[in-house]
Amino acid sequence: MSTETKKALQGGEFLIRESAPQDIFIPEEFNEEQRMIAQSAREFLEQNVWTQLDRIDSLEEGLMPSLLDKAGELGLLGISVPEDLGGFGKDFVTTMLVTEVTGAGHSFSVAIAAHTGIGTLPILYYGNEAQRKKYIPKLASGEWKASYCLTEPGAGSDANSGKTKATLSPDGKHYVINGQKMWITNGGFADIFTVFAKIDDDENLSAFIVEKGFGGITLNPEEKKMGIKGSSTRQVFFNDCKVPVENMLSDRQNGFKIAVNILNIGRIKLAGAALGGAKGVVDMSVKYANERIQFGKPISAFGAIRQKLADQATYCYVVESATYRCSQDMENAIEALEAAGADHAKALLKGVEQYAAEAAILKVAGSECLDYVCDEGVQIYGGMGYSAESPVERAYRDSRINRIFEGTNEINRMLTVDMLLKRAMKGQLDLMGPAMQVASELMGIPDMPEPDDSLLGDEKRMVANFKKAVLMVAGGAAQKLGLELAKHQETLMHIADMVIDTYLAESTLLRTLKLAEMKGAEHVKEQVAMCQLYIHDAADRIHKWAKEAVNNFSDGDERQAMLMGAKRFAKCTNLNTAELRRAIAKKLIAEGKYCY
Repeated sequence: MSTETKKALQGGEFLIRESAPQDIFIPEEFNEEQRMIAQSAREFLEQNVWTQLDRIDSLEEGLMPSLLDKAGELGLLGISVPEDLGGFGKDFVTTMLVTEVTGAGHSFSVAIAAHTGIGTLPILYYGNEAQRKKYIPKLASGEWKASYCLTEPGAGSDANSGKTKATLSPDGKHYVINGQKMWITNGGFADIFTVFAKIDDDENLSAFIVEKGFGGITLNPEEKKMGIKGSSTRQVFFNDCKVPVENMLSDRQNGFKIAVNILNIGRIKLAGAALGGAKGVVDMSVKYANERIQFGKPISAFGAIRQKLADQATYCYVVESATYRCSQDMENAIEALEAAGADHAKALLKGVEQYAAEAAILKVAGSECLDYVCDEGVQIYGGMGYSAESPVERAYRDSRINRIFEGTNEINRMLTVDMLLKRAMKGQLDLMGPAMQVASELMGIPDMPEPDDSLLGDEKRMVANFKKAVLMVAGGAAQKLGLELAKHQETLMHIADMVIDTYLAESTLLRTLKLAEMKGAEHVKEQVAMCQLYIHDAADRIHKWAKEAVNNFSDGDERQAMLMGAKRFAKCTNLNTAELRRAIAKKLIAEGKYCY
């Protein structure tokens, strides 16, 4: 028997390599400790957050900081912080699970995510020993609250164009910061600000740990927002703010790299939080559909409502499958780097960076899943859904920000393709070899594959073909447009959507097959139905995006060949989707909640 260990899938390699179900982690594999931590987070929301959502949304003075204090006492602010710095020292997957659970906390979920993520992590991963010892224990306990000051009125997606300046004082002991930051989450009560500024005429940003007590900091009033009304969001002004030189974070001009890497973590964590919020709305939708009586029976008895419930649940199941697949891939990369001698902070950043494209995929998928689920939740509630008395009204408004947070979804779509192509150009990902194979396949006679009667056999073939469709379109666009491809944003967006659907489809397929191996196919019929439903719907979308992209950049015989390829690679068998949706919804209705 071979003793070789299969090489782990690297970032982006899902497009060119096949994965087996046993290669991925699925949520059904959480251990007892992880489930207990998740349960304590859930109980925290039940006891402290859901009972006072109106008070939170009114920005009652001191309420949000007090909730963060309580979360700190439970250890929820230090899940990923090493034990010697006052945290629990848990792995990345456990951190993601807590992020998912607290994601159902509306404005509180934004405050805790900002504090534990972009507020704490820059210091944890880029701070020197003295900085970590000084700040991290107090951030992990909640004694100090954190925020992150990157965005400016003229620098949003183009973060490195910020105008905030830092100048060394004549005695060389301080940097004096002047500038304006906006949309600063937790700004109203933060004790610690991670501030990005350019020193003199530097090309790139540097980062600084700024304490509120340093002085020279003023705040505008709280922003009035469409949703997440209980999240403190302010403009922050720095007027001759004196920061000790030892409070520079990492090296001069390393700020942009810090921002990018912290955002990679933020993106996958946002997917987890959005998933938690979406599952909460499915629970609300099922409960209301079971209780609302029309024409003598609960509306959950009607096919139109069952279809909505099934689609809500399916989207959650799909995003969950991909989120935890990627989280464990990141964790495996982190552990491998540590085993090779890297310290934990460097290993984590490099491990996450390797899957930056997947993090961008998940940010888009998670936020759009939440938006979809909330929109359908309002529709299921009908007139009541439009009333501020219903829980879905708040969820609907709160969800909208997630497609803007952590880089807009448009930016993340373009980043997905850009990062994959950059990995290819660096020799870290062989995209062009497989793309050329697909191109030559287009010229040949189509294979007639043997029928696959195994569980989800059709879907396995379809996912393999989705990858070919992506390689055909991306390879064709890269060859035809070269460096000009970056300017063809419409085409990039179509390719990104194909990549996103392919990653989600494969993740769902692998999870479902692994579940069937664990429990027996007869015990996971609804999960099989969700997998079939998603992959068959994805085939139609992938065909549409492939056609549009090909028409954007090609012509003549080349166009005709690729259009035929798009049709071939998106081919699917016929399914009774109404029957699948009924089966999925039936279990939801019986359980009265999201139960997958």
